[in-house]
Amino acid sequence: MKKGLIVKKNANLFSVDGKNCVARKNLKQEGIFVGDYVEYDEKQLSIERVLPRKNLLVRPPIANVDKMLIVIAPTPKPDFYLVDKLLIFCKLNGIKPMLVINKSDILSEKLKKHIESVYKNLLPICFVSAMDDSAKQVAKFVKGICAFAGQSAVGKSSLLNALAPQLALETGGLSKKTARGRHTTRFSSLLPLCGGYAMDTPGFSLLDLAPMPPSELAQYYPEMAPYLGRCRFEDCLHDAEPDCAVKEAVRNGAFPAGRYE
Repeated sequence: MKKGLIVKKNANLFSVDGKNCVARKNLKQEGIFVGDYVEYDEKQLSIERVLPRKNLLVRPPIANVDKMLIVIAPTPKPDFYLVDKLLIFCKLNGIKPMLVINKSDILSEKLKKHIESVYKNLLPICFVSAMDDSAKQVAKFVKGICAFAGQSAVGKSSLLNALAPQLALETGGLSKKTARGRHTTRFSSLLPLCGGYAMDTPGFSLLDLAPMPPSELAQYYPEMAPYLGRCRFEDCLHDAEPDCAVKEAVRNGAFPAGRYE
């Protein structure tokens, strides 16, 4: 048996160490994902075992993510709700995030100030354009297995092309009818990049988070930490309860209203 990393999945074929392998039937039923470390038979080209995972992102399906570049842009309109859900996912799964604002050459000063005011104390922020050398700023962040995540048409594939032109990834734009992104990445794959691996993940607008007790959610918002335990009720959900310290902070402008909502 030899250990390897799944770098691409296409139908029932899995690319491991440059070889196309098939998986045992029971493993296919349990699920095998890009980013999985596996044991495989070099002669039979069959995957025999999936090694324990660090984490798993179900939509899109990727395993063992070390870092995540959350990419947004002025167009399409940034989905900050998706950004916040991705930050919660990173917190839950031990992933280090970075917020990358692509197409910064057309970014308004108003939107830039809003992004900085909400996120500057939560994670590193990088303003770049895939059209010039500023994209290289993110190269130092790509270590281990790094996912490029975000809406369609924010320029994830374009950023990867700027960092490694030899990849020549297909890129797309906005649909004229809906002003929403069109998918150009049709399956997940691991790409060698800057000494690590990058995952060009298919664009998505929803992220499935594991169910959690409502009272637990506030723990994944670092800005809430100073106010937790200061509400009238110990089990406050910071929603409809009176004398809530978090809601008071929102009213006073000390906690971003968008994040709270």
